[in-house]
Amino acid sequence: MSNSVFTPHKPEQNHDHHGHSCCAPAAAPSVVKVSDVPSAGARLSSFRIEAMDCPTEQTLIQNKLGKMAGVQQLEFNLINRVLGVTHDLPSTDPIIEAIKSLGMQADPLESSSDEAPGPVAKKHWWPLAVAGVGALAAEVLHITDAAPTWVIALVALVSILSGGLTTYKKGWIALKNLNLNINALMSIAVTGAVLIGQWPEAAMVMFLFTVAELIEAKSLDRARNAIGGLMQMAPDKATVQLADGTWVEREVNEVALGDIVRVRPGERIGLDGEVVAGRSTIDQAPITGESLPIEKTVGDKVFAGTINQAGALEYRVTAAASNSTLARIIHAVEQAQGARAPTQRFVDSFAKIYTPVVFIFALAVAVIPPLFMGGVWFDWVYRALVLLVVACPCALVISTPVTIVSGLAAAARKGILVKGGVYLESGHKLDFLALDKTGTITHGKPVQTDYVVLDPLFADSALLLAASLATRSDHPVSLAVATAAVDNNISLLAVDNFTALAGRGVRGEIDGQLYHLGNHRLVEELELCSPELEEKLFALEEQGKTVILLCDSSGPMALFVVADTVKESSRQAISELHELGIKTLMLTGDNPHTAKAIAAQVGIDQAEGNLLPEDKLKAIEALYAQGHHVGMVGDGINDAPALARAEIGFAMAAAGTDTAIETADVALMDDDLRKIPAFIRLSRQTSSILKQNIALALVIKGIFLAITFLGMATMWMAVFADMGVSLLVVFNGLRLLRK
Repeated sequence: MSNSVFTPHKPEQNHDHHGHSCCAPAAAPSVVKVSDVPSAGARLSSFRIEAMDCPTEQTLIQNKLGKMAGVQQLEFNLINRVLGVTHDLPSTDPIIEAIKSLGMQADPLESSSDEAPGPVAKKHWWPLAVAGVGALAAEVLHITDAAPTWVIALVALVSILSGGLTTYKKGWIALKNLNLNINALMSIAVTGAVLIGQWPEAAMVMFLFTVAELIEAKSLDRARNAIGGLMQMAPDKATVQLADGTWVEREVNEVALGDIVRVRPGERIGLDGEVVAGRSTIDQAPITGESLPIEKTVGDKVFAGTINQAGALEYRVTAAASNSTLARIIHAVEQAQGARAPTQRFVDSFAKIYTPVVFIFALAVAVIPPLFMGGVWFDWVYRALVLLVVACPCALVISTPVTIVSGLAAAARKGILVKGGVYLESGHKLDFLALDKTGTITHGKPVQTDYVVLDPLFADSALLLAASLATRSDHPVSLAVATAAVDNNISLLAVDNFTALAGRGVRGEIDGQLYHLGNHRLVEELELCSPELEEKLFALEEQGKTVILLCDSSGPMALFVVADTVKESSRQAISELHELGIKTLMLTGDNPHTAKAIAAQVGIDQAEGNLLPEDKLKAIEALYAQGHHVGMVGDGINDAPALARAEIGFAMAAAGTDTAIETADVALMDDDLRKIPAFIRLSRQTSSILKQNIALALVIKGIFLAITFLGMATMWMAVFADMGVSLLVVFNGLRLLRK
């Protein structure tokens, strides 16, 4: 089968992003449609917005630009901090001004090549140091009663302004736009503490919040950089041959299709290509995840981002830098983060309702007990402020995307390209896996496995005679015999009066003698079969092998056994799947004897043969009817219906294949079937961490809410609880990145 794969088949995922209450790792370009009426003069303008690195800013921009006349669609790429706006405005000035009103700067981008993330401006450390010293000093002065109240208030105010101006600015903008994000909640809490005279605590809360935000941002950058690190795999320059034969170094973006590029031992390959000179071994682990280097010689493909090890190579460029296999992998992983997993969609929806409900509840806690239950205003207002801080859904919201991003990056490192968080999360449910045979379990290329002389008189000549006939045919079975002869350096004989016998074999004259080379049916037609030969042929065919015989007029001289050999990795892969509790089914168009023989060799539970594409689809549907969660593995067009119906479609050998990378749910970048159990283990670990994070966030917040009602919690304790849980779930999610 070919490596052309299948068409997109899963339902469209929900790509809209609701506002979160805290920063989450960058998502892929998520498209927000503003107008259903397209404009003929619409154009796309792109802007880099350095401050737009989490859904908090995305929500503000979406709400602001979504109301602007002339804006039709918004595309958010939080990884690169780029906003794309489809509009029919005469200029982009109104867009830039609208974003500026949100406290962010939008810099227009002239081309898509500018979209690579630029360096983020470093922040000064001294304001945070002043805030920390001021908060600590205010606490010490308050506890020791070493200064009057106005001095403590002044020290605390300096601390709050030094460390919290950015939070206040973001909080004010959020409140103006009716968005209750973490900055708004923290600004309200600190201001409330100041109004009830808790100056030292207000300063300490703002300082701790700022520090926690900084640590959280650094932690999330690791997940972001796990994807961004893929971009650093390919070198910026390549050594290109000019028309006069000289070699010059050029930027990879300037190298044209068809150019000849030279790569020395130890260098990374800059572009996809085909080797035209040299021999070497290539470390393809960055692309395919293969653990061992691969031998490359003239005619073989090489991929950008892989490492040349042994010798110098020259290759002809077959894909531009922006369209290399590595570039498509990066794009696919970025897009995958936009297809939010079910848990993430649930948490996002939950947080959207949860935050305003908590705010209203905190307001009720501050007002109702003093007004109607004789409570002390100070105590209940303080408890409400603590409640605002501790009830923030930061940890809950942040737990899912950081885990999914880490999982996607970990899979990409293994040569497993997962096309969305939804597939990464749902992979743990699979309990039945259907597999195509040819090109998936087997190599998909018949080879000669055995050669048996039947007539001792022809022990020295049978192989030569058969090879001479086989080389004249283009049938795959004949080619297998011919290839084996070439490998043995046999000098072929001239064949006269050659004739191909459709469905049976070939015949021809060598040195005036007529010979036949064909299958079981041809031997029977020639009436040269015997009971002993019949028994031998049947035994071989039962093993899933194809037998062809060389005959002269007196009878069979030799038989040649041809088979599509099983990949070395297939047996181990099936064994690992069984260890994971997953049952297996082979679906093939080959005959049932061959199907059962191959299935027995690798340990597959069930096998069905003589299947058309629609029959494979029916087999998948039958498994669904029995209540199974089914995955399908294939590498060809005829697998498309079954791949489409399966919960997850796995494409084999997708490296260098545009269609596979763009359309598969999970693309295995090489021919190693063992990557499927690796994917399932990763999916199960991802699902487990998601559940751990959600449980951790809810339980700890529940405990602190109870402590708050008992009057035992302070505001700085609430900050520790909220941000501590956030950091815990981030670090827990990042465990997926461990090698």
